[in-house]
Amino acid sequence: MKKFIYLVSLVMLSTTLSCKKDFLQRDVGIQTDLEEVFKDPLQAARYGDFTYTFSINDYGRLSGYKGMTSQFTDESIANNAQTEVATMNSGQWLDGGASDVTGIYSQMYRGIRNANIMLQYMEKTPWTAEYNPDYMKGEQLYLRAYFYFELLRRFGGVVLLTRVLDFTEAATDMPRNTYDETLSQILTDLEQAINLLPLTNADWPNPAAQANRATGAAAMALKTRVLLFDASPLNNSTEDAAKWQKAAAAAKAIIDLGKYSLEPNYANVLTVANSNEYIRIWPRGGRAFIGTYLSDFLIPTSYGGAQSNLSPTQNHVDLYEMKNGKPITDPTSGYNPQNPYLNRDPRFYVNLLYNGATWQGRAVQTWQSRPNAQGVVTYGTDNSTAISITKTSYYLKRLWPEASKSGSTANALLNYVFYRYAEVLLNYAEALNEATGPDEEVYKSVNAIRVRAGMPDLPAGLSKTDMRARIRNERAIEFAFEDMRWWDILRWKQGAEIVAQPMKGMNVIKNADATLTYEVVELPVFQKVFNDNMYHYPIPRAEMNKTSGALEQNPGW
Repeated sequence: MKKFIYLVSLVMLSTTLSCKKDFLQRDVGIQTDLEEVFKDPLQAARYGDFTYTFSINDYGRLSGYKGMTSQFTDESIANNAQTEVATMNSGQWLDGGASDVTGIYSQMYRGIRNANIMLQYMEKTPWTAEYNPDYMKGEQLYLRAYFYFELLRRFGGVVLLTRVLDFTEAATDMPRNTYDETLSQILTDLEQAINLLPLTNADWPNPAAQANRATGAAAMALKTRVLLFDASPLNNSTEDAAKWQKAAAAAKAIIDLGKYSLEPNYANVLTVANSNEYIRIWPRGGRAFIGTYLSDFLIPTSYGGAQSNLSPTQNHVDLYEMKNGKPITDPTSGYNPQNPYLNRDPRFYVNLLYNGATWQGRAVQTWQSRPNAQGVVTYGTDNSTAISITKTSYYLKRLWPEASKSGSTANALLNYVFYRYAEVLLNYAEALNEATGPDEEVYKSVNAIRVRAGMPDLPAGLSKTDMRARIRNERAIEFAFEDMRWWDILRWKQGAEIVAQPMKGMNVIKNADATLTYEVVELPVFQKVFNDNMYHYPIPRAEMNKTSGALEQNPGW
């Protein structure tokens, strides 16, 4: 099929056809051009392909590469108070620098507009046997649902646009639809997409070239995420078990396909070209040292980078259990605060770099000495100035391929994963536990994740409350730095308990006799606020300035 071409070829077409006058992208001043485009099946297919480019497609993505949603949470901090992160940490979400508020609102509506144009105009295209218009329609419906869900989980109910508006309608001051109406539209689009799309990537013609394509299974995975969001405390104040049952059933439908399984090695989850765990990814090959994402954002000067703007917190480190499966707070766990990195969950060593870890051929050194008689402090090579590169004594390892280093042209894969099978299993376990309690199926799903990681099964006899806590902790570890933690915290309504708690780091002190002392400390800055109104983002100020009253702001903003 000639339809399946690389997305990069669509940039020039987008430049001439995309309108940027309005965040909601309601302008329709390109009618003549569109009529011509959709007379040609190849050009029409390319127009549809371009809808993909409005997707979120990398972990470091705030204003390009400058921050991650991880830094909104207890996972990590922004070392240099980057505006895109600092505005969120301080509660100034209406600030123009809060790009996850302003940028995503605009970006998602641009994608919605592209999908709506494709859905409307493709009916006029004289398709030939080389093309499958059902697949193309399914893609647009899936993508429109994806865009609306990104809006829903940030803003709640939003203005629903499901068709191309004419000139008079485009100038209308439109009110927001309700949460339930927005949710219903998302689910309607997903059901249609599931029925129209090939089930898996392998079912696409030329699947090796279509790794990013939507599939029926991807639509099913998004459906599980949507229904879990709807069943969670943020949207389920009455604790309606039926909502949890729906979410569990949606996840079980993917499990029952028998098409997916866990990647054998957790360390390879983001770094292989193909995996039975991948349901949908955005392939991101060739992560070399040269390039802003790694050399400017993640890698410290001690390893040849520009700064390292992200430091994992002690809050996150403390969530990793001991290798025996016991939390470090359990007095029988064997945890030694003066040898804190010994015998931890194997995922700890995949996700984080810490004092004493070996990386790129040498030991990481984040220690500092006690002041001597002259008040002089010395530092390890990775903490070589009084203002340390890492504010917490940790670096992020998981998104930094070891092959990507200063002076080398080597590169490595590091994909952006939309949905993987581990999420389906934990979605299923969480939903089923809330609906019916910790039965055998709940244990089976969580333990599959733990066994893959090299951890023991959960202890038998957990209560529903205890199982909830273990599942939430499992998600924090399994999906560390995968753009998941923030959304889990919001849907659980745990902002005050998790985000607003003191952010901590580790002081590693090298004593006069060369022994090390480990001291957990509260960070003097980098603390975060979380108020009740923050479970929903504010509608961007620029958008509110356009309305004459039809568009209502979220409470508290």
